[in-house]
Amino acid sequence: MTDQRTLWRDAAVLLIDHQVGTMSWVRSTPFEEMKRNALMLAKTAKILKLPVVLTSSMEDHAQGPLLNELAEILPEAFQARILRAGIVNAMHDKHFAAAVKATNRKTLIVAGVTNDVCTVYPTLTLLEQGYTVIVVADAGGSPGKMADDLALDRMARAGATLVGTNQLLAGLAGDWSTPEGTQIVEVLSATLQA
Repeated sequence: MTDQRTLWRDAAVLLIDHQVGTMSWVRSTPFEEMKRNALMLAKTAKILKLPVVLTSSMEDHAQGPLLNELAEILPEAFQARILRAGIVNAMHDKHFAAAVKATNRKTLIVAGVTNDVCTVYPTLTLLEQGYTVIVVADAGGSPGKMADDLALDRMARAGATLVGTNQLLAGLAGDWSTPEGTQIVEVLSATLQA
């Protein structure tokens, strides 16, 4: 991973398909834990003023809408979310790819549901394109543990850095005593005690 003290200055966050229907298919990570981690990531991105790209696939089908809380936390990103019409690899959607490029960031923090479909394919594409990719493994999951393990291993072997949400948030904060660090620890504390 890059220098923790400067990581957030060159990072953008990609939240892929945190949709209520898709999330209900996950068995490798409990629903509430996955949701909690995705929302902590969104709140931290807001605190650090990181660019955030949201995308969803076929919201009017079984996948369902994005988490309502994302609209509350990141209203502008939610309004600008990329509504894909079924394209599996989000990076193959020209609007999503353009939004990622428009962040002008070389480090991408990626979390998606499911890890074995929604996260793995764009991550591999992003790595091929020369981005540094950090996958927040526990802000997503897969229908089964084996599927999740295989997807995470594939992304790691391709060059992605895999982290848990708490590890990432601590790295982004860098120092809990800064104004941003204080806010991030409040997000962690409030969320983990809820």
